[in-house]
Amino acid sequence: MSLGHLVKGGDFVCSCHRWCSFRQVCVEARMKLKKQVTVCGAAIFCVAVFSLYLMLDRVQHDPTRHQNGGNFPRDCQFALGGQGQKPDLQVLTVSEELPFDNVDGGVWKQGFDISYSPHDWDAEDLQVFVVPHSHNDPGWIKTFDKYYTEQTQHILNSMVAKLQEDPRRRFLWAEVSFFAKWWDNINAQKRAAVRRLVGNGQLEIATGGWVMPDEANSHYFALIDQLIEGHQWLEKNLGATPRSGWAVDPFGHSSTMPYLLRRANLTSMLIQRVHYAIKKHFAATHSLEFMWRQTWDSDSSTDIFCHMMPFYSYDVPHTCGPDPKICCQFDFKRLPGGRINCPWKVPPRAITEANVAERAALLLDQYRKKSRLFRSNVVLVPLGDDFRYDKPQEWDAQFFNYQRLFDFLNSKADFHVQAQFGTLSDYFDALYKRTGVEPGARPPGFPVLSGDFFSYADREDHYWTGYYTSRPFYKSLDRVLEAHLRGAEILYSLAVAHARRSGRVSQYPLSNFILLTEARRTLGLFQHHDAITGTAKEAVVVDYGVRLLRSLVSLKQVIINAAHYLVLGDKETYHFDPEAPFLQMDDTRLNHDALPERTVLQLDSSPRYVVLFNALEQERLSVVSLLVSSPWVRVLSEEGQPLAVQISAHWSSATEMVPDVYQVSVLVRLPALGLTVLQLQQGLDGHRSLPSSVRVYLHGRQLSVSKHEAFPVRVIDSGTTDFALSNRYMQVWFSGLTGLLKSIRRVDEEQEQRVDMEFFTYGTRTSKDKSGAYLFLPDGEAKPYVPKDPPVLRVTEGPFFSEVVAYYEHIHQVVRLYNLPGVEGLSLDVSSLVDIRDYVNKELALRLRTDIDSQGTFFTDLNGFQVQPRRYLKKLPLQANFYPMPVMAYIQDTKNRLTLHTAQALGVSSLGDGQLEVILDRRLMQDDNRGLGQGLKDNKRTCNRFRLLLERRTVVSEVQDGRSTSYPSLLSHLTSMYLNTPALALPVAKRQIPGPGLRSFRPLASPLPCDFHLLNLRTLQAEDDALPSAETALLLHRKGFDCGLEAKNLGFNCTTSQGKVALGSLFHGLDVGFLQPTSLTLLYPLAPPSNSTDIYLEPMEIATFRLRLG
Repeated sequence: MSLGHLVKGGDFVCSCHRWCSFRQVCVEARMKLKKQVTVCGAAIFCVAVFSLYLMLDRVQHDPTRHQNGGNFPRDCQFALGGQGQKPDLQVLTVSEELPFDNVDGGVWKQGFDISYSPHDWDAEDLQVFVVPHSHNDPGWIKTFDKYYTEQTQHILNSMVAKLQEDPRRRFLWAEVSFFAKWWDNINAQKRAAVRRLVGNGQLEIATGGWVMPDEANSHYFALIDQLIEGHQWLEKNLGATPRSGWAVDPFGHSSTMPYLLRRANLTSMLIQRVHYAIKKHFAATHSLEFMWRQTWDSDSSTDIFCHMMPFYSYDVPHTCGPDPKICCQFDFKRLPGGRINCPWKVPPRAITEANVAERAALLLDQYRKKSRLFRSNVVLVPLGDDFRYDKPQEWDAQFFNYQRLFDFLNSKADFHVQAQFGTLSDYFDALYKRTGVEPGARPPGFPVLSGDFFSYADREDHYWTGYYTSRPFYKSLDRVLEAHLRGAEILYSLAVAHARRSGRVSQYPLSNFILLTEARRTLGLFQHHDAITGTAKEAVVVDYGVRLLRSLVSLKQVIINAAHYLVLGDKETYHFDPEAPFLQMDDTRLNHDALPERTVLQLDSSPRYVVLFNALEQERLSVVSLLVSSPWVRVLSEEGQPLAVQISAHWSSATEMVPDVYQVSVLVRLPALGLTVLQLQQGLDGHRSLPSSVRVYLHGRQLSVSKHEAFPVRVIDSGTTDFALSNRYMQVWFSGLTGLLKSIRRVDEEQEQRVDMEFFTYGTRTSKDKSGAYLFLPDGEAKPYVPKDPPVLRVTEGPFFSEVVAYYEHIHQVVRLYNLPGVEGLSLDVSSLVDIRDYVNKELALRLRTDIDSQGTFFTDLNGFQVQPRRYLKKLPLQANFYPMPVMAYIQDTKNRLTLHTAQALGVSSLGDGQLEVILDRRLMQDDNRGLGQGLKDNKRTCNRFRLLLERRTVVSEVQDGRSTSYPSLLSHLTSMYLNTPALALPVAKRQIPGPGLRSFRPLASPLPCDFHLLNLRTLQAEDDALPSAETALLLHRKGFDCGLEAKNLGFNCTTSQGKVALGSLFHGLDVGFLQPTSLTLLYPLAPPSNSTDIYLEPMEIATFRLRLG
């Protein structure tokens, strides 16, 4: 039963009547089961026919629209599985088989005794590379700027002087954000010296990202963006191209990183923070170095060589070999008289003629033992720690003492060792040479691995799974900024290209490019592994928050300026005035830690215009809601066609309406990546203004409820009967007592599916080790959330959407059902406004319980890029079974899949069959002994947004369910995009009188295939940093998807093209001047520039193109 079908009869009264009687049939059928009574408000559901007819009928009845979703037979083969050989190591399998017994290993506590024979190196010398490095966090205990001023600038200044003193010295650096700030503050002479040091191999920039990013909570857009920002900076300023990845501090490792680094043309990488039991197992099986391959890869094209550090930490005591008590004696910053010493109570001794033989033998023993854990006779020994080498004395202490040791070792032929300073790439190059392969190729006998390294424990049962949720307010703000950055990049690139083409580029604010650059760098900075993780000090969090908000406001300006130019029908009339922007912002935030407040449109006799921006590469049918100053409002399309609207009150609490503010919701078809215009007028259109009806359930609480002549409001003092909302696809049942979801029934099925929603709380341990910013150490299983008072429920029903809001003390839960065809109508919109500022050592969780027979398996995404199957492991503590959820998690059986989509990264698990649970916020009163020195007490009112999607599985193969890969459906991908890329509604400023001069902007001449995502259209920098060049980077991602989920009658137009796209004819009114495929970050051309603009991508592939639009 669809609105489109109702409308076809053309008999308005009849179709309204049928809509009503259809609901009554449902209700009567239900009454037998649940004694549910509902009033069929004929006036409310009398749909405003012709505007809906125009919009919906096109979707329902246009035979040219493929909507069965079955039109991708060849594209469906991908998800059914690879033909390639299985990798030697799958991390999931390893975890299932390991005992995780934590046996005391002696001096190497978490390992075992290592033995060797002195003759092991008779045939081939041991080659030792000692790699001096300094790990610089761009914010953690101090802010980025404070670290720079007090420490980092001194490290880099000393580096230039000290490396030049001896050509044998080496140094490794990773964080370009700090390096770029320093570069801006040094003179030309020093810059030339730095370029020489990079050129002669003494200084290596590893990875080359803006930061060393967190790999759990970060989204792949932001990971790629900070990598491009760093690489572009390095190429421009140093002429450097990174070759090796260095990630010593992220708290667990994602398999998305090796994919991105490989696509950026790096050949090798290093990781450190991996569960101690996995490190031990890999050390015992000589698997610490491996080719890391993506799960979908059938031909090794995604392989990258990876080195896993074997011991507890990246500091000096844990890098020379298995015994920290000995290694610490070779950290010469800790010489007696300094500020730090060795906790093992044996201090370092300066190396002299008298002691060098004994000291060198002691150190060589450690090097040899470490070497026995690896397959080659080349050994890597990092030499550094956080913010090391900040004083010339430390450089001298380390470099002079080590050089004496090296000189002695290298002079003894019978030791069979060559020891030297090196960079990371020096080590990898030597390893490839020794094993006889090209750099980046698989050395003979080395294993292939697939999977990821979450979740991380550094000792005992101390799992770092708390930071998947810590400070969720900023995890959410991060994604808001990301969506705005992507939208601003695309719109700016298109506006500049159109302005260039029409010869008006001189009138356009090209200088907005500076705002884009700053926002890229802010988003990049926040991907740092102490920023988005929520693991920095409170003052540092404030600093990040201020930066995020400042960039968000700047990006809204960039979008407004581009939209202004692009919607003008007559570009002659374009005039940029920074003091009087043409458009207002859609919302404002009073502060970096405040929730946004939507702009209210003041209506009077003259019409108001609103420009809507859809940053998705697909056309979309959505409900757009605006706040207005009058309930009597008419909305017209760009062509002057009156549109049907749903009018609702705007509520400030469970029972109070905001005076003089109303919500008007309108159904709009938004062009892909485009802009469209609405006109609003004060006045009444009885046929098309459809008020919402409201019921408020007080559950016996003595509260007065606002009333308004425009909206029927019923107050129910003490009802607890379950009730339902429905749309064309489903009927959704709620508990009359809790107001929370109970079940979902698809309209074409008899049987309802249980989807019970409940809140729970976790406490923390009473013993010495408690939960903190990093660690989740619960005091047992979660306990049901018990509110002080029963919730007030408010149920709103209307033609475009209906919703249930449950008001609890710590949480306001909204579940909304859209009544329209396609993506919006097929899932439930869920949002949770959480405020736990009065909690003491508690965490709030949302749990979904279903009858899905998930058999201990669940699925979580990695960085919004790929999906990783997970197993609930009973042998591990509860906290070990939590994983990051940047965009989605799902459970499934042979019949159904339930996906929880999220708009912010949070921790997720499935602790029982048929369950999914997500940690919404955590408030912890103490530090968890990982260096932060604070608890988590700066909680904010936070809005977490979700979509809940229940899909039927149609094709299920046993092979597929047992495999290491899984993919969302196309519908699921689109649902995620809708959730993460909301349409922006930008009101035309009141004083502007645009008249009929505004036109919608439809940049795409043909739609992109629906398995393609336009990741970015990023204008590249000119020689002058502040200006854009004529070139743009186009990043495309072809998504892998599972066709085994039912896709008929989805009501959206979706076709795929076997991975082929004609870019030349993609943009309406713009030519693609030239097109060049490049490596991910544009440092390497993959083919000469070409006039041919037809491209092909493999499923899962991310490809970058350099192009000129005009």
